[in-house]
Amino acid sequence: MLNQMLIFLLDTLLGLFSLALLLRFYMQLLRAPYRNPLSQFLIAITDFLVRPARRIIPSFRGMDLSTLLLAWLLQILLLGGVHVLQGHDFSSSIGLAAGGLTLLALIEIIKMTLYIIMVTVIVQAILSWINPHSSLAPLLDSFTRPVLGIFRARIPPIGNIDLSPLFVLIIIQLLLFVAAGMEREISRLF
Repeated sequence: MLNQMLIFLLDTLLGLFSLALLLRFYMQLLRAPYRNPLSQFLIAITDFLVRPARRIIPSFRGMDLSTLLLAWLLQILLLGGVHVLQGHDFSSSIGLAAGGLTLLALIEIIKMTLYIIMVTVIVQAILSWINPHSSLAPLLDSFTRPVLGIFRARIPPIGNIDLSPLFVLIIIQLLLFVAAGMEREISRLF
């Protein structure tokens, strides 16, 4: 029971912090508006770790690789901690375990990215009906424009209803199935 509580705390704290780092990375990558409460919050809670990492890890073509790498490393730490608390013994095959945890962490980052897109598409669709001029609209638009733009260019609105969010959500679900399958295959290595 104590292990379950520790796993819950580890998953909650490191998982949320990794999510914050990933959101910060995407907000910088997509040039999301800086002057909003979410951006300010993410910068405030992650700056203590990101600033020193930027001195070591350079950015590449406008991408803040230090933030992305920190999110990935936290996922590796989280998955390693959870596996240790569940009683997995990595001593016999430390190299295989490190490789497996590295790949699992990468898949977790991909899954989190897909969930971020999914949530922003859903929230943006709901806000477009309720309050299209919300202060969140520019932030959500910066997240969803690259993905929705692909479908909006090919699928015209039908009766003034944009169906591109529906297609994005379907494709995200399919990609999540693929990620879950890959996760199961990699987990068999342990």
